[in-house]
Amino acid sequence: MEVLKSIEDLGFESLFPIQAQAIIPLLEGKDVIGQARTGTGKTAAFGVPMVEQLNPEIRQVQGLVLVPTRELAVQVADNIKLFAKHKKLKVLPVYGGEPIQRQIHALAHGIHIVVGTPGRIIDLLKRRILNLSSVKTLVLDEADRMLDMGFIEDIDYIIAKTPANRQTSLFSATIDKTVMNICNRYMKKPEKILVSKDEIALTQMKQYYMVVNHARKYGALCDILRENHVDRAIIFCKTRRGTSALSEKLSRKGYNAQALHAGFTQPQRDRVINAFRDGKLKLLVATDVAARGLDIQGITHIINYDVPLEAPVYFHRIGRTARMGQEGTAITLVGYGELSYFNDIKALTKTTIEEMSFEQDSPIQGFC
Repeated sequence: MEVLKSIEDLGFESLFPIQAQAIIPLLEGKDVIGQARTGTGKTAAFGVPMVEQLNPEIRQVQGLVLVPTRELAVQVADNIKLFAKHKKLKVLPVYGGEPIQRQIHALAHGIHIVVGTPGRIIDLLKRRILNLSSVKTLVLDEADRMLDMGFIEDIDYIIAKTPANRQTSLFSATIDKTVMNICNRYMKKPEKILVSKDEIALTQMKQYYMVVNHARKYGALCDILRENHVDRAIIFCKTRRGTSALSEKLSRKGYNAQALHAGFTQPQRDRVINAFRDGKLKLLVATDVAARGLDIQGITHIINYDVPLEAPVYFHRIGRTARMGQEGTAITLVGYGELSYFNDIKALTKTTIEEMSFEQDSPIQGFC
């Protein structure tokens, strides 16, 4: 198989659990529900079988991957291109925020796999530029996030344009009732590959927390940044205002920090994310909404400056480090008024979240 040669070229020595369990049933043509967070290698889990099943001689869209954000569209498309290079399949990411003409031009010259956000895909469908009647395999990636972002009607519209006999797979960090409703509506006897919530909680990650007076949080954050080797970190805040205020305070103190929140224009957002991805920016101070879909390698620390109000959000946040089997560190600063929210998080996982303090001469062992 040409695709196996591509995988060997990429240096895959062993498969991650989601890959080992999903690739075979997908190659057999079965529908699959996979529970997996970003960073576990799930793009290969669905990308490798997709590439293997498509025909490069047919210059029509045969593979479709729906994703929640433009960043994810670019990343997933780039990964699939690597798997597809020996089969000479053309892969195109489509998303809003950039001129549609470039994507229209690419589609006119023959594309085999489209990876896109629902809004832009619907735009192309309504313009009669994109035709999904030849789709053999459909993937809903990060399905829980797409539903959180209100894309359910868009997903329904898009799936209705694909053939009934297509293969469908769905990947999601959480499998709840709304996700299962999608599965029940659009999938045929799917094989379920579900990992436990403790595996989602990243056993290879070191997790710490510190209970502090709210007025002491900024000082505690500066202690953490000073005492530990923080190469690249995302610092999560609850609000846009808090995000901007914290990044300004850190910048004034000499830290290489910038904010990212939903109030940014797309060019502003791209500028900050690219600087962070390229290593020119060390600290990204972000809200949960702004950080959705971010998949950046080399993040060493996630720091929760504010405890999330919903426990699953904690696992979404910390999932942005410890990527692809690498270790990572998560630190949560817990104000006294946030203890009940933090206890909900601890109740959701059996992995250890260790209490830490800087009332000592040296950093926590294993924390540097």
